[in-house]
Formats: sequence, C-alpha cells, structure tokens
Amino acid sequence: MNNYNYKLDFKVRDYECDIQGVVNNSVYQNYLEHTRHEYLLDIGIDFAKLAAEKINLVVVRAELDYKFPLRSGDEFWVGLNFERVSQIRFGFLQDIYRKPDDKLIVKGRIIGTALNERGRPFLPKVIEDVLGNS
Repeated sequence: MNNYNYKLDFKVRDYECDIQGVVNNSVYQNYLEHTRHEYLLDIGIDFAKLAAEKINLVVVRAELDYKFPLRSGDEFWVGLNFERVSQIRFGFLQDIYRKPDDKLIVKGRIIGTALNERGRPFLPKVIEDVLGNS
C-alpha cells in the first residue's frame, strides 16, 4: 500500500452491483471520479467554478486494473496521489482498497488536462500552483 495525499471512504450500494452480485466495472470509475472531485475541492479547486470560467478539466486517458471484486455492503476506501505528467497534463494515481483487510481491488491511473474556451489544452494557474515544478 502506498502513501496517499488523499483518502476517501465509501460503502457499496446494492444498485451498483450487476447480476453476478459484484460491483459493475463501470461503477469503479464513478468512485474514482468522485474521489478526484472531493480531492480538488479539498485543495481549493472548485471543478464547477472552473467550468463557469470556461476552463474544463477533462480526462484524456483512464487505465484501470481490476484485481478483485467488491460486493454489496463492502466498505472501501480510495487513495489518490496527484502528479504532473507533462507541460499540459496531470495524473491521478488512484487505488481502491476493501476494508478492513486493505485488499487491493482496483489500481488506476487517470490522465487529464484542461481545455480553454477555444477547446485548446493548457494547464491553468490553479493546477500549476498545486503541482509546482514537479
């Protein structure tokens, strides 16, 4: 288990499971997205406010390795680290662990950028400030 800059707790809801009784693979992306949004809010970056300013944060790549399924009622947590990937891209390294045994469920790497009002990629100052010169 890595050290994470941010962690968020969840519990699987019945409707997130498929006919096999496990969390549907697409739902894991919802867990990861919610964690990213909460992390950004926690560090003072308001996703909705940026969108109102015509700065849209977008995902350009999602890599997910499914290791083990979650089931209804399972409690789990998502760990997140934020990194610079290039001049205009940033990455979220995100992992999902089941409680209480901290079993690795999903390993993820989500790459994003920001688009200006003309649809051109760039790194806004608010993100640049968080990432520094890393």
